[in-house]
Amino acid sequence: MRIDLHTHSKASDGTDTPAELVRNAAAAGLDVVALTDHDTTRGHAEAIAALPAGLTLVTGAEISCRIDGVGMHLLAYLFDPEEPEFLRERELLRDDRVPRAQTMVRTLQELGVPITWEHVARIAGDASLGRPHIATALVELGVVETVSDAFTPEWLADGGRAYAEKHELDAFKAIRLVKQAGGVTVFAHPQAVKRGEVVPESTIGDFAAYGLDGIEVDHMDHDAPTRARLRTLAADLGLLATGSSDYHGSRKFVELGECTTDPEVYGEITRRATGAFPVPGAGGR
Repeated sequence: MRIDLHTHSKASDGTDTPAELVRNAAAAGLDVVALTDHDTTRGHAEAIAALPAGLTLVTGAEISCRIDGVGMHLLAYLFDPEEPEFLRERELLRDDRVPRAQTMVRTLQELGVPITWEHVARIAGDASLGRPHIATALVELGVVETVSDAFTPEWLADGGRAYAEKHELDAFKAIRLVKQAGGVTVFAHPQAVKRGEVVPESTIGDFAAYGLDGIEVDHMDHDAPTRARLRTLAADLGLLATGSSDYHGSRKFVELGECTTDPEVYGEITRRATGAFPVPGAGGR
């Protein structure tokens, strides 16, 4: 059983439509895929309508958080998307993305980059706008070679020259809201050091005591020693250890199912969730 619990569609900063994503997941031999767009659930209905037979969809979102000045992402699975308080916070997170991106575009212009807001907006379309859309514009302008190359202190990394703050949830509040909505929480790529400063392991212990369910261990941004250390940390703290591709379509050089989650861990996630249930494919359309 092949399970990928972290993917993105055009509803945020991926390049596949939600329908394309689930069809590509089935073609890649996955049995279960989670759609976890940034701060939004807008892609879920389209993904469910197109869900091929033999593929199960886990609904979710990747929530923008901050703790002690450090940005982090929290994967939220199988929550009730209509729970009022969590819905209100997701809308605040999503709405702040446009002014934040406009600030970064202005900063890049001041740094001499011939980027325009119209260019970035065209790339983003109707998506929940994020830094990868700006990074894509930098690639198209020849400023950097790849999207990943834009996420450096020179450009868009946390604290980088063109970085701008955005509205982010306090991480403890985010855990509470997801649990309140019946969901399950997993700390996404907790040691992705190339993206910027990371949360210390002692704080992950505090999250565990507060109700965090798991940490994403097997991820493209974690090398082998990091994965081994995180797996030990998860065992010590009683946390679930997941694995995921963090697929963004053609925006990143990673394939669906490149990292996967153990079926027993997936089973435990579904047992803990009370806000929603995995959706089995019925053939799509």
